[in-house]
Amino acid sequence: MTRAGLWRIGQLAFTAVLIALLWSAADGPEIIHLLSQAEPLWLLAAVAVLICQTALSALRWKVTAAHLGQTLRLPHAIKEYFMSQVVNQALPGAVVGDAARAVRARAQAGLAVATQAVVFERLAGQIAMFLTMAGAFAVTYLSVGGLEWPMTYAAPIGTAVAIGCLIAALIAVGLWFPAMMGAKLSGWMRPFYTALLSRQALPAQIGLGVSITLCNLTAFGLCAWAVGVSLSLAAILAIVPVILFSMLIPFTVSGWGIREGAAAVLLPLAGTTASEGVAASVMFGIAMLLAVVPGLIALVLK
Repeated sequence: MTRAGLWRIGQLAFTAVLIALLWSAADGPEIIHLLSQAEPLWLLAAVAVLICQTALSALRWKVTAAHLGQTLRLPHAIKEYFMSQVVNQALPGAVVGDAARAVRARAQAGLAVATQAVVFERLAGQIAMFLTMAGAFAVTYLSVGGLEWPMTYAAPIGTAVAIGCLIAALIAVGLWFPAMMGAKLSGWMRPFYTALLSRQALPAQIGLGVSITLCNLTAFGLCAWAVGVSLSLAAILAIVPVILFSMLIPFTVSGWGIREGAAAVLLPLAGTTASEGVAASVMFGIAMLLAVVPGLIALVLK
């Protein structure tokens, strides 16, 4: 078996171990009870919001690609984005679908530009979510009457925010002094600026970034409501982004297990139980699966 195959098996096994540990630690029967009593209308509302989020992400891909000289028709971009989401949900790593999307879009402008458009669009989404998390964390940590962040949680989150700010500073240095980044990285700095930060691109990127981030956070809030958990605005803005960021850890299938673990640990800061946190996260995972059904249909009919 190849190394890649062993890695995939390891990811599946790690996912299963995490879910088993959560079942034991967070009262599995109570999680099942919460999920069985879920309100389907809130779940359907979350699915609708996530479908809108995917369409907006496809629009951001189109806009990003246009600034790099690649022309994408919006209906085609939406179809491709949904299909890539299906692959990302099904396979460990959550990037295989994006890589395939870049390869399929290479004909008009070449593989290098197509890859940059996909990478920069995904990066724009992470930047928007990071800024939301960093801003909300700072406000809720420093303000009187905000969320009570124990130092065991505040320290690593604060460290992650600081690292993110350092990376942003290094990118800024790279934009001003590209030669310092080396030949390979410097070749990406100018396209990155053109696609995301230039005067022509920035207004649309900000608008789409805010809209897409709000869709993700709203969908999680709706999934929490579906299982009877009401999250405050502070919790949705400060805690949920941390939970969603945990899905980027590439050790499980589409973030399953790690996302639920993060929810079990962090959402009690907002007054929930660990079981309610896991149930809300599982419901969000179900909503994500249902939201890629249009892409599954497109793959079947292709």
